[in-house]
Amino acid sequence: MEISAHIEALHREGDLLAEAAAGTPLDAAVPTCPGWRLRDLLLHTGQVHRWAAAHVRDSLEKPLDAAGEQAAWGPAPDDADLAAWFRAGHRALVGTLERAPADLACWSFLPAPSPLAFWARRQAHETAVHRVDAESAAGRATAGVGAALAEDGIDELLNGFLVRPRAKLRSERPRTLLVRPADRSRAWLVTVSADPVQVAQGAAGAAADCTVTGPAADLYLLLWNRLAPDAVQASGDLSLLDLWRETAHVRWS
Repeated sequence: MEISAHIEALHREGDLLAEAAAGTPLDAAVPTCPGWRLRDLLLHTGQVHRWAAAHVRDSLEKPLDAAGEQAAWGPAPDDADLAAWFRAGHRALVGTLERAPADLACWSFLPAPSPLAFWARRQAHETAVHRVDAESAAGRATAGVGAALAEDGIDELLNGFLVRPRAKLRSERPRTLLVRPADRSRAWLVTVSADPVQVAQGAAGAAADCTVTGPAADLYLLLWNRLAPDAVQASGDLSLLDLWRETAHVRWS
């Protein structure tokens, strides 16, 4: 996806998140994020938006330290101001990315063609996943994710987050998972072992211990642990999906 498409997705997903939160009590539970209330979700996502915008806006060469994060976030809003605070931070991030130069030089933490490409992509998916969380708190069906964005998000998760040495997804015996969107041409073969995860482009008919297929949007939410395995077509060693849900958790750093 182009940078402009990621920024457009960020814009759209943030608006949908705010719309889902409107009229929903701030103490409503977020079923897709056990232990969270809608208040926590809005505060977290608004802080991430301000944190990301600071790195881009100020061309920071290193990640913000604790004091820098607090300065970027500003004072925590009261409940009455939380929705407007979230919207303001979202708009500011979109504007910051739109104005950023193509040759932006700043810190980032996943492989990408450029720092600007990284931040636009990461914030598009950060916001899309948490938009689904807001919809779950509101008790409404998810509006879905476009197939192109979903395919891109699967790739970011697999080839960006889960291959890092600090990722917790491990298996004493090597096992393979084939991720095969039914509506896109790409597939991924994920090898889980005692070592860091390895990911290769998979063929549609590749042999694997477990295969998941279905619309890219459903696989995106499945792999981000926002959709139950029985919502997609899964075959083979389904215990691998249990392991995924238990250990494939993303942390930014």
